[in-house]
Amino acid sequence: MDFEPLNIENEAVEFDMGGSGEDDATALDLEHPDDSYDIFDDDLVQSSNSTRSRDDFASGDPNLEPYEGMEFDSEQASRIFYNSYARRIGFSTRVSVYQRSRRDGSIICRQVVCSREGFRRDGGENRSKRQRTVTRVGCKAQMTVKKQSSGRWAVSKLVKEHNHELVPPDKVHCLRSHRHVSGPARSLIDTLQAAGMGPSGVMSVLIKESGGINNVGFTKVDCQNYMSSSRQRTLGSGGQFVFDYLKRMQSEDPGFYFAVQGDFENLTGNIFWADSNSRMNYDYFGDTVTFDTTYRTNRYRVPFAPFTGWNHHGQPVLFGCALLLNESESSFVWLFQTWLAAMSTRHPVSITTDQDRIIRAAVGQVFPGTRHRFCKWNVLREAQEKLSDIYHSHPTFEAEFQRCINMTETIDEFESCWESLLQRYDIGDNEWLQSMYDARQQWVPVFLRDTFFGEMSVTQGSDNINSYFDGYINASTNIQVLIKQYEKAIATRHEKEVKADYDTMNISPILRTPSPMEKQAAKLYTRIVFMKFQEELVETLAYPATMVDDTGSETVYRVAKFGEDHKVYFVRFNVFEKKSSCSCQMFEFSGIICRHILAVFRVTNVLTLPNHYILKRWTKSAKSGVVWDEHTLGLPNDSQDSSAARYDNLRREAIKYVEEGAESVRVYTVAMDALHEAASEVTAAKKHGLGVVQSTSINCSQQLQSCTVDQDKKIKELAAELDIASQQCEAYRAKLLAILKDMEEQKLKISVNVRNVRLNLRS
Repeated sequence: MDFEPLNIENEAVEFDMGGSGEDDATALDLEHPDDSYDIFDDDLVQSSNSTRSRDDFASGDPNLEPYEGMEFDSEQASRIFYNSYARRIGFSTRVSVYQRSRRDGSIICRQVVCSREGFRRDGGENRSKRQRTVTRVGCKAQMTVKKQSSGRWAVSKLVKEHNHELVPPDKVHCLRSHRHVSGPARSLIDTLQAAGMGPSGVMSVLIKESGGINNVGFTKVDCQNYMSSSRQRTLGSGGQFVFDYLKRMQSEDPGFYFAVQGDFENLTGNIFWADSNSRMNYDYFGDTVTFDTTYRTNRYRVPFAPFTGWNHHGQPVLFGCALLLNESESSFVWLFQTWLAAMSTRHPVSITTDQDRIIRAAVGQVFPGTRHRFCKWNVLREAQEKLSDIYHSHPTFEAEFQRCINMTETIDEFESCWESLLQRYDIGDNEWLQSMYDARQQWVPVFLRDTFFGEMSVTQGSDNINSYFDGYINASTNIQVLIKQYEKAIATRHEKEVKADYDTMNISPILRTPSPMEKQAAKLYTRIVFMKFQEELVETLAYPATMVDDTGSETVYRVAKFGEDHKVYFVRFNVFEKKSSCSCQMFEFSGIICRHILAVFRVTNVLTLPNHYILKRWTKSAKSGVVWDEHTLGLPNDSQDSSAARYDNLRREAIKYVEEGAESVRVYTVAMDALHEAASEVTAAKKHGLGVVQSTSINCSQQLQSCTVDQDKKIKELAAELDIASQQCEAYRAKLLAILKDMEEQKLKISVNVRNVRLNLRS
């Protein structure tokens, strides 16, 4: 698969790439015809470990040199790895050509080259009068990756030799593909610029804060460009487009909510919006939230930041979106308060953001009782910039650093491992490492396991903050395209949730044990969550539980995998309440019970899951009835304490009622009859209330006299009215339950029919 430098004007060339395993005939495109550089989509790479082959990862081999046959989880992961390798070696990279599948148009082959590959084309008479520096010298260094049938990507060609001098470590930060104004740097620049400081002064502060110009990560020119663009950071002509879209959506969707900070005509603040589905999703899955500011690290043209979470299938779900035109602390406070108001002022249990100090301060103001976590992926990404010299001089450091963060299972183990790392590499005086150690309780997984974050694995630890809009929005997306991609992403995510619902309802899982608990879980959980639970249950066969202490009401068990006595877990079990707590804290973190507690249940003859171990948000009925349990999550329940809360509760119920009632003519008729009856009940209640108010104007003496004379009569009348009202309420309640049951049946039938039609069309 040899790629030679191409000289293509505006055409696509068809040629054979030598058998991709999927399609042989493809179209070749040249993404960067001149000296432009690709902005790498870092958000798809969880860590540098994920870029190594499975064999390397399994053996813990710290060798980060590329080689033919090396495998990656994704094409973007390979690009990030090669750019990281280029930084260590001393050259800049550029995306060159790619190969698309003729079958579905997806990219199946990608070439990343040295930025000095090829030669600049002669522009002829129209060439610029400005003499540009010669940067292309025909360097052959490159790495080509090809998609395998397994879905992973493998290096099919690698050229390491360069025909030019490489850049020394102290100058590598000047290379184009390694220059990057990070989110924290942007916030600091904004603050200093607002205080009247110029580019030179700002760079001086950045150099001092970073511990040297090599650690800043960009040049003074980049700083000047950012400061210049930030002065004019508006949506331009796209502003009216956004406003028109939001107004149109509000007219079409009664539950659509949007807010603008400041005057829209002279927009200098932020914009927030959430549709009715996003607000309803928050009712069911708003226990944990991620505020995704990936646009800052990837230099997006549009500062787009969604609020997301996880649904009952473990899929990303949307809670609202923002356009951030101002990144001051007050603007983030406004955004979080606005989002919270749209979500009925219900605070989440946990929130994940990047580690920016301004965002951190805003979260502290608006969510004082919410557990705040920094995105671990962002921390590790920043580590590559701040510790680049250490990474370059000590190739084994990165693997050990990540092992210390990800693999330690107790706080003492982490502390010991961290101290050992500092001593071994003599980096105890590194300011950035010290600052991250001081904040360790907000990003190191071992400190966060006592709080619910909705992730299936304790070690997952938010490696990738960006998930909902992956593949839909990138650095080149403008505002018009953003809106289209936003709608496309929502439609696709909805389709995936419908598919997961269909699979859960129609594909019975295969049971692997005779356990009644497994059968119970199969009926309760969604398909994906059940598979995770099943994995834990089956593993109990290899985990003997031994009693080590018995105080009567509480028993302590020692649980360790057979043959691995060095990794011990302790489970405290209350035999009367059937409640357990494990030192691994998997249930607290993910809401799924761990193998260690299940092993104790096995030896104590607990045959079915106690109710307190079944979180409704992971069950098939997660989106029916009452929203997530306030008592389980330890949150205040103020659903009726204010008119705003009552309004939002009624609005949500009404929206659900309207959506379900419109599914068929028969259901619509039933729903309308019920609404008319409900309207009569509400009118009667209001009239009764007005009568009480009017009666207060009667002379006090007349009221007292009337009450004395007719007391017995009035008590009897009120008792009779109360009896009638109770009977009416009970009848109305029964009728509503029947309607809701009928609606659920109709909804299920429609989902099955739609799915069958789609399957027939595909076949």
